[in-house]
Amino acid sequence: MVRYPKLDLDAVRVLQSGVVIPAHPLALNAQRKLDERRQVALTRYYCEAGSGGIAAGVHTTQFAIRDPKFGLFEPVLRLVACTIEEFRRSTGKRLVKVAGVCGPTLQAIREAQFARETGFDLGLLSLTALAHAPDSELIAHCRAVGQEIPLFGFYLQPAVGGRVLSYDFWRQFCEIESVAAIKVAPFNRYQTIEVMRGLAESGRSSEIVLYTGNDDNIIPDLLADFALGPANVRFAGGLLGQWAVWTKRAVELFNDIQHCRHEAGRGALEILARSASLTDANAALFDARNQFAGCISGLHEILRRQGFLAGRWCLDEREDLSPGQLEEIDRVCASYSDLQDNDFVKQNLDRWLS
Repeated sequence: MVRYPKLDLDAVRVLQSGVVIPAHPLALNAQRKLDERRQVALTRYYCEAGSGGIAAGVHTTQFAIRDPKFGLFEPVLRLVACTIEEFRRSTGKRLVKVAGVCGPTLQAIREAQFARETGFDLGLLSLTALAHAPDSELIAHCRAVGQEIPLFGFYLQPAVGGRVLSYDFWRQFCEIESVAAIKVAPFNRYQTIEVMRGLAESGRSSEIVLYTGNDDNIIPDLLADFALGPANVRFAGGLLGQWAVWTKRAVELFNDIQHCRHEAGRGALEILARSASLTDANAALFDARNQFAGCISGLHEILRRQGFLAGRWCLDEREDLSPGQLEEIDRVCASYSDLQDNDFVKQNLDRWLS
């Protein structure tokens, strides 16, 4: 009989309470080498901004960290895990550590084993490497990886390398004992609802927690209950690239949403009114006009302006802002000061960089 790993109770409590989980970017110097000081500063920022978890080795961290010519997957995960642990020792606050896991089955198993040994709680499982596999092969792959680490399912939008995943896949995925959470990020309402249905009809909606990754629809996702079949399901929190920047404000927004839910929807219209500005800002940062080609560089540009990064550099020298994207970022920064946490960063940056 296969024995699947279980998430520890502290991590379960954090996840199910609902938290902000930023998708951690990669800090590079001008030579496109890891800038450890700035990488650590970013992790400290997410911890002190009020995040309940951090995801590293994910799309926002750049999948290329796994390329042997860079060899950054293990060093980056170690840095993030050590910095979170330092924060826990000094404050007593438990953050959930999520490691990106991807590749063919043998690679994904090795990554899951390393993540678990390094202290990560869950593996955010990307299925990009199995782009044309049938559901039966996908489920076998997920079961194999799920024997190494509790799983955080991941519906990545096709525009940045994901694949369409059926209702039948999600229904079967929810039956894997080690599945603890799912990040729903297809940027598509029909596909989002298929995941919700799969969970609702699996009978495990009290065990598996949903996190939105739909950066284009953050507030409506977090405010809504989804009445689908035998159970109501909802998003407990978010694991988002958008929350890799302006994280203090993201936490404040999330707290407002949780308070609204606890008060039976009081203030929901005012919160929904903030959705358009957040989505507009995300369109600029994620480069929606150009099919998200500049999404990582857009986040880097904000972090560069705040002083976290020395430049926008990505591992791929060809990867940068798209034509016109810089002007769009200028526009949303000038328009939506309420989304930005520049004062918080300015007050603490030197200490985080020390």
